[in-house]
Amino acid sequence: MPAVACRLMIHGRVQGVFYRNWTVQTARSLGLTGWVRNRMDGSVEALVQGEADAVDRFIALAQDGPPVAKVARIEAMDVPREALGGFEKRQTA
Repeated sequence: MPAVACRLMIHGRVQGVFYRNWTVQTARSLGLTGWVRNRMDGSVEALVQGEADAVDRFIALAQDGPPVAKVARIEAMDVPREALGGFEKRQTA
């Protein structure tokens, strides 16, 4: 499958519940590259890229996230790929 990149905006109770840590672990386990960060509006933003089936699997898993998270909705947008060597947690934007 071709490699794709997707920008995600994750809304709900997703800050203070280890959502970013969960995102890093899950993305790495699926062989994805990218980043995740909290947003000042209370959402979480992520860039995930890799094989299309792995990105789709990540998005499906992100609907639940870690046990104490309550995801209300995820907005997903295809974006150009970035040259990244791994998956990292970034500062709040």
